[in-house]
Amino acid sequence: MTLAPRVVLVHRRTEYQELLAQHGSRGQAAFFLTSRGRSPDELDQAERRHHQDLAALAEAAGAVPLDWRRSRVERADLDRFLFGPQDIVVAVGQDGLVANVAKYLSGQPVIGIDSDPGRNPGVLVRHRPADAAELLRLAARGPAAGQLQERTMVEAVADDDQRLLALNEIYVGRRTHQTARYRLTVPDGHSEAQASSGVLVGTGTGGTGWCRSAWLERRSTLRLPEPQAPAVGWFVREAWPSPATGTSWAQGLLTATEQLAITVDSDELVAFGDGVESDALRLSWGQTVRLRVAGERLRLLA
Repeated sequence: MTLAPRVVLVHRRTEYQELLAQHGSRGQAAFFLTSRGRSPDELDQAERRHHQDLAALAEAAGAVPLDWRRSRVERADLDRFLFGPQDIVVAVGQDGLVANVAKYLSGQPVIGIDSDPGRNPGVLVRHRPADAAELLRLAARGPAAGQLQERTMVEAVADDDQRLLALNEIYVGRRTHQTARYRLTVPDGHSEAQASSGVLVGTGTGGTGWCRSAWLERRSTLRLPEPQAPAVGWFVREAWPSPATGTSWAQGLLTATEQLAITVDSDELVAFGDGVESDALRLSWGQTVRLRVAGERLRLLA
């Protein structure tokens, strides 16, 4: 007998919940904010957004057909949650929530529900809670429905087989973001010792975020890839020239068959994806990590 689809609702704690967890009560949170010159309206607005997020999550949950299975997971618990191959993932919140869950998937369709339209950019959470029922029916029909957009992901693979996936970008550098020393080897074989604030390797999806910041800062003319293109861009952040380090190789594109190699020449470096520093690869002196287009792709319901 074929099992009914399972819908996994992914969400995160709201700003309001974080404030209450930190200060113990609404009154203490209000005192903390006002004692630092903040307006009481800010807490009211955070509470309003909190209830709006809960309402969006409840509406999405209510759209799941009664004969389907369902589960719920908070962002902080994603690394301990086991997704099944037939799951349909519904991320309710901000764009970043889709990026957070993408690395734990293996082709399951994802529906992004915007819990606060107008406040979120809505690049990855494109849909409203009221549309959840129809979107779930489309996702259950599979790729034949013609609504699934496949977005490129990036991976980092260390020489000890540690592996990291990301939807937006992977950062390699010091955990403190201080000067990192390493040897960079580009696809054509050229190699250079560098000292910098780290290296970013990002997809077309990430081209609207951290990588775009690096792109704008250096007034780059490099054409960033489209989200679905099998390519990633890379940028060296604040490369420092010295008698022992160079700046000849500071940006570029990697096609699906190319890779960028980084060999550690200093104290421990880390590689983390999509801004989640708590889930990082640790790279010691002499280790090499290779960055490239990942075989996995995010399947997002457009």
